[in-house]
Amino acid sequence: KDFLWGFATAAAQIEGGSEEQDKASGKGYSIWDKFSEQPGKIRDGSSSYRTCNHYELYKQDIAMMASLGVSAYRFSISWPRLIPCGERGGAINEKGVQFYSDVIDECLKYGITPFATLYHWDLPQALQDKYNGWADRRIIDDYLYYADLCFSRFGSRVQHWLTFNEPWCICVLGHGIGQFAPGITSDTIPWIVGHNIILSHAHVVELYRSKYKVEQGGMIGITLNGDWAESYDSSPENVAATQAKMDVAVGWFADPIYLGDYPPFMKSMLGKRLPSFTQKELKLVRGSSDFYGMNTYTTNTIKAGADDEFNGNAHLCFDTPNGSVIGAESALGWLRDVPWGLRKLLNYLFDRYKTPIYMTECGYAVKGEHHLTKDKALHDIERVTYYDGYLSSLKAAVVEDGVDVRSFFGWSFMDNFEWNSGLVPRFGSVHVDYETFQRTPKDSAMFFSEWFKSNVASA
Repeated sequence: KDFLWGFATAAAQIEGGSEEQDKASGKGYSIWDKFSEQPGKIRDGSSSYRTCNHYELYKQDIAMMASLGVSAYRFSISWPRLIPCGERGGAINEKGVQFYSDVIDECLKYGITPFATLYHWDLPQALQDKYNGWADRRIIDDYLYYADLCFSRFGSRVQHWLTFNEPWCICVLGHGIGQFAPGITSDTIPWIVGHNIILSHAHVVELYRSKYKVEQGGMIGITLNGDWAESYDSSPENVAATQAKMDVAVGWFADPIYLGDYPPFMKSMLGKRLPSFTQKELKLVRGSSDFYGMNTYTTNTIKAGADDEFNGNAHLCFDTPNGSVIGAESALGWLRDVPWGLRKLLNYLFDRYKTPIYMTECGYAVKGEHHLTKDKALHDIERVTYYDGYLSSLKAAVVEDGVDVRSFFGWSFMDNFEWNSGLVPRFGSVHVDYETFQRTPKDSAMFFSEWFKSNVASA
């Protein structure tokens, strides 16, 4: 069957080899380059300049994916690598274009389907300086120019496009609580940023459908994060808080795109702080994704009464009324291994949005893995357990519940720069030695490969 499976990565998390290489490659300065230069912003003081050196080692990485038998590879294109100044009409860095062209060709050489993300958080810093980036509508036109370049140069070889990765994170972590680049704290800007992202997405999809789809025959959508929310108990206030959390975590973006407007709960919670769409914009936005792109990692139990608009004023917990806690701990406080939540989430999204689902990220960072010797880190039994549970949950949703899921991408192919947590959490199914850039597959890579080979019918 046509189910796509493989691993996902992002440009800012894996490409960098050194600051010198970054400059020599012609790549422009990104908001993550600037953010990681600021003392105290990145947990271990690492930076986006030096990550996994995928820029030089991409052939080796794709060959390793091929050896695992993957059918697809999800990667992101770096806007500042292609257009350093970011602007419409700005000079194009042909070295950058050639790099992604080579990555795509390398995938195709092995029969691997390239699945490309246009924006995975690395905005050209020049646009942040010029007009505050996503907080200003001027970005729509600059983003359209960048997307047009990608479609024209790569679209004959790329059939699967994502406009944005996890807009909730861009808005909340980048512009609400300031933990991610560009590091802004505000209770008004995130809602404006979200609005501009939705409009940017819709305009790019319109461009693709009108100018490229007939000739290139691909599909285009957006990918949203959002974890399952399970009410702490059956009390009306906790049940209501659970839906409120889903409305903000998922509905903020999914409701306008698939259903035609923001959730009523968000409108009442935010009032005038939530921008509104014109009728013309609503027409552009509704139906602007060919599928539901889904990133998910964990499940929370939900209690009412938090002062946190970004989560619908819900408390995100892991405890239950009987005193037990759901899920094994990971390297990150927000992430626990709760496989049963995935089946519920898949059913919720399919029932609500009635759109085929492409799972574009799901994965686990083993607690304390960064302290382990390489030999010990390779035996990542906790990650194997995680994938075993989540993939079983996926299979149940598809086979027993009839949910239309068409891909699964593990996060991540290899250990990488985990944003403000730096190189500390390791999400990879392939171990990276950050001194030598040597790659070594972990046990989970073999498990992942074997699971899909035995559960996905070969074409």
